Amino acid sequence: MTNPATTHIAEHSTFAAGDADKSTTSTPAASDQGSTTIADVVVQKIAGLATREVPGVFALGGGATRAFGAIKGRIPGASASAGQGVSVEVGQKQAAVDLQILVEYGAAIPELARAVRNNVIDAVEQMTGLEVVEVNINVNDVHIPGDDSDRDGQGSTDRVE
Repeated sequence: MTNPATTHIAEHSTFAAGDADKSTTSTPAASDQGSTTIADVVVQKIAGLATREVPGVFALGGGATRAFGAIKGRIPGASASAGQGVSVEVGQKQAAVDLQILVEYGAAIPELARAVRNNVIDAVEQMTGLEVVEVNINVNDVHIPGDDSDRDGQGSTDRVE
């Protein structure tokens, strides 16, 4: 049994979606009645879900990440990761979050970023008790309605037969 007065030192870990199995880092919180451990992947999923809740966010992740998620989503029984496009660094008492997002055309990006940042901070702090020290947002694309290309042969005009 460990002494509750002993300070727990957690390693820092950074990972992206799909790396959940590689994460063994967690955040211990000690009390007189035991300790609570929060894995990095928990913070990653909370941040991803909180980001998707904000109107104007079309998707998370870079182009390759979204493409992989789309392919994974077509496999029966598989689903895109809730932490797709989210990287976190979790310490003993604090967390930092990095997001890659695709925004809807017409959304005011500074206001959208502010809303995403506030929602992520509120969700992570409320659910984990960790202090979120920063939320970095990388807007890597704009989704234009009607620009979703159905390349399954529907509506495409081939130049040659």
